[in-house]
Amino acid sequence: MRFVIVTGMSGGGKSTAMRMLEDMGFYCVDNLPVLLIGKFLELLTGPNVEFTKVAMGIDVRTDQSFSQAGKILQSLRQSGTPVEVLYMDASDGVLLKRYKESRRMHPLCTQDSPRIEEGIAREREILKQIKKEADYVIDTSKLLTRELKEELERIFLKNETYSSLIVNILSFGFKHGIPADADLVFDVRFLPNPFYIDELKYLTGNDKGVRDYVMSFPEAGVFLNKLTDMLLFLIPNYIKEGKYQLVVAIGCTGGKHRSVTLANGLYARLKGNEAGVGVTLSHRDI
Repeated sequence: MRFVIVTGMSGGGKSTAMRMLEDMGFYCVDNLPVLLIGKFLELLTGPNVEFTKVAMGIDVRTDQSFSQAGKILQSLRQSGTPVEVLYMDASDGVLLKRYKESRRMHPLCTQDSPRIEEGIAREREILKQIKKEADYVIDTSKLLTRELKEELERIFLKNETYSSLIVNILSFGFKHGIPADADLVFDVRFLPNPFYIDELKYLTGNDKGVRDYVMSFPEAGVFLNKLTDMLLFLIPNYIKEGKYQLVVAIGCTGGKHRSVTLANGLYARLKGNEAGVGVTLSHRDI
């Protein structure tokens, strides 16, 4: 039997992940108190039980004994019980934005401490140990629902080698500002600008004409080769350091032609990479 514990930050995407796992054939139980994990597992491994895939959601709303989760998990693993932990996370800024948009209060907010930021900070402290114990950490800060589904399918359906690092490839225009969350920024304004070609001016790097024009310059291919090689070197080292998100920003003047073309090219090269990392693509300024 495959037994998965789904946990993580409130607002990080646990409920969405549970629904997706249910669609994948998992029997899902949500909001079970932490202290009942062992008893629940005993029932699942009893005679005449036919479940082959089970997912259990736990979070800080269920009870105040969450500090015991790490100990229970360690005990189960020491006894030889195959338990996988999926930890759903997001940046503080994204969590705050999601709570404000939903107009919900954080579960750890109180009358004495009503600020959402404080609730998020307390929750991170409570969950820090189980995050260290997690088999998979998915940061949903930049993931679309479709991309989250792809990540879960890679882990639980295709059983591919998985790393918790997700590489976000982002095109942008320097005239609109450098993305604040970029880890690596690359400037491709050394290439001729299709904006000055009348038939290409109002197209983007998603159009064949612009793509063919940009890639007709040998420097574009050399740039992609060198950038791909560097990232394939960096990715395993970022994984070793416990990084969960890597934002690779590629910029040109307006963010519509050269940067889009090269971001698409980099995405195609990294997608399905042997490192087992997830790769996403977005174009900020189209």
